[in-house]
Amino acid sequence: MWLFPILFIGYYFLTYLFSRHWSSLGNMLLIVVSYLLYMNWKPAYACILFGVTLITYVFARVIDSKKQIRKGNKILIFAGVFLSLLPLLVFKYYNFVNTSISELLAVAGLRFELPGLNWAVPVGISFFTFQAVGYLWDVYYKRIPAEKNWWHYMLFVSFFPQIASGPISKAADLLPQIKAQRIFNYDKAVQGLKWLLWGMFLKVVLADRLGLYVDSVYSNYIYQSGLSCMVASILYSFQIYGDFAGYSLMAIGVGRLMGFDLINNFNRPYLSASVTEFWHRWHISLSVWLKDYVYIPLGGSRCSKLRNYWNIFITFLVSGIWHGANWTFIVWGIWHGLFQILEKMFRLQKCNSKGGIKVLRILITFILVNFAWIFFRMPTLHDAWQVILKIFTDSNLNLFLPEKDVCLYIIVALLLLILKDIRDEYFSTKFLILKKYPIILRYSFYAFIIILILSIGVLDASTFIYFQF
Repeated sequence: MWLFPILFIGYYFLTYLFSRHWSSLGNMLLIVVSYLLYMNWKPAYACILFGVTLITYVFARVIDSKKQIRKGNKILIFAGVFLSLLPLLVFKYYNFVNTSISELLAVAGLRFELPGLNWAVPVGISFFTFQAVGYLWDVYYKRIPAEKNWWHYMLFVSFFPQIASGPISKAADLLPQIKAQRIFNYDKAVQGLKWLLWGMFLKVVLADRLGLYVDSVYSNYIYQSGLSCMVASILYSFQIYGDFAGYSLMAIGVGRLMGFDLINNFNRPYLSASVTEFWHRWHISLSVWLKDYVYIPLGGSRCSKLRNYWNIFITFLVSGIWHGANWTFIVWGIWHGLFQILEKMFRLQKCNSKGGIKVLRILITFILVNFAWIFFRMPTLHDAWQVILKIFTDSNLNLFLPEKDVCLYIIVALLLLILKDIRDEYFSTKFLILKKYPIILRYSFYAFIIILILSIGVLDASTFIYFQF
């Protein structure tokens, strides 16, 4: 974080020195910064980032040179997609597939296992790979022309605010902004700082504080009561929301400060009245990607009902696999897919409820999503099932509680998030995000958030949950 003010000041200072050629020079500066920051995790993995960028750039140029989609183009697109996905498949899924096959053969009394890989998964490999592959498909479908400027495309894939955990931008949205002349805009900068501040609050005050409780319970759930496991599952739902939404807001805020408008990744997902609506509000950029490049190519909803249900199932199976090389993620994805199929069968996703019925539906949706998060969080299916069984069968009402001041911090953070989301969802037209409030009140609120971050935030440089994906 300390590096960003220097980058921000230098970025716009150079704008005035080289205003005529600043678009190209500014992009070069952002490319250098993006690669240096990425190399900060592990320098060698920048080669993976560069390789995926080069493969998709070259294949897109070749495909775009064809006037129409021909059989040869299909070979090119599949070759380009396969080569782009190959590092992701090797680093993220090789050990999982190897272990699964070995366990399956062991059941039949056979012993066979390929050598395992001990390499760490490159940070953000799923995000920048999907962004690059999405661009390649867009060129193939003639939605956009192939980008001829290598430096523009290089920045599109590696832009530092979003490379580690998204959002996954579409080329049609981000590339024009990369090509455009960017100058300092006061209103955009103020909005970017607000998002940056709220994102920091969600991360260090809410998510990391909740994480301490969740880790304490889940790490030895065998000795915890069912009530403690249930509370931990609820708090984890808010932890992962605060962690991922916090990162996304910080990425969007930093992008806005640099003159870019990145896609909003979250829209108060826990106020959804159905699982289908939840996926219109949670990790929006991934949902859009899955819809455009998996669901619609499979046939979408323009087919028979059974085929449509199958398309939904496959889409969320892919979502589960994307999140991680573990059966827990696969079950998590299937869970979400099956409930969306059920909602579609009974037309619940189009049912507009009001009043108490809507509140009930929001509560039911949260419960379904909450139990799915248990599979997402636990290391094995056995652990996940054991936690769920404890919740439903353990009559012990002893609740694990940290110190009183920590409990107070958790309550304050949760209340602020819930009240803000409810205000933004139902009263945004009456209370326009503090714009109508006196300046002294607005700045007092910002100061209050900063004080909370510094006083009760967990400032130990903990990583974001979605960095592993």
